[in-house]
Amino acid sequence: MRISGINIPDAKRIEAALPYIYGVGATLSKKILVATKIDPNKRAKDLTSAEVNSIQDYIRNNFKVEGELRQVIKQNIQGMKEIESYVGTRHMRRLPVRGQRTKTNSRTVRGNVRKTAGSGKKKVDLK
Repeated sequence: MRISGINIPDAKRIEAALPYIYGVGATLSKKILVATKIDPNKRAKDLTSAEVNSIQDYIRNNFKVEGELRQVIKQNIQGMKEIESYVGTRHMRRLPVRGQRTKTNSRTVRGNVRKTAGSGKKKVDLK
């Protein structure tokens, strides 16, 4: 079954399967099922085509998901970079944006730089 271009797992409950769509989380999944009047305990494979269409229509009309949402997020980040806001400059430098510490963490972002010295002891060669 496909919703918004994503393959939804058939064996899962529809409430747990909808978050496979980018932009739909657990809370939004519950809201969608309440609005479309579908039982959240129903398995994805047990949905009728009418129920699937109602879910698709509701998502399409009320939310931005998948490619459209990714595009909006990308544009927001690009706008912050252009006005050179603090968050934009952090994005440009590929550093953590949300206030995380960088002295000891974010090694992968900084290229796995290890600036700490060893224990100070030199190894003694045995003769």
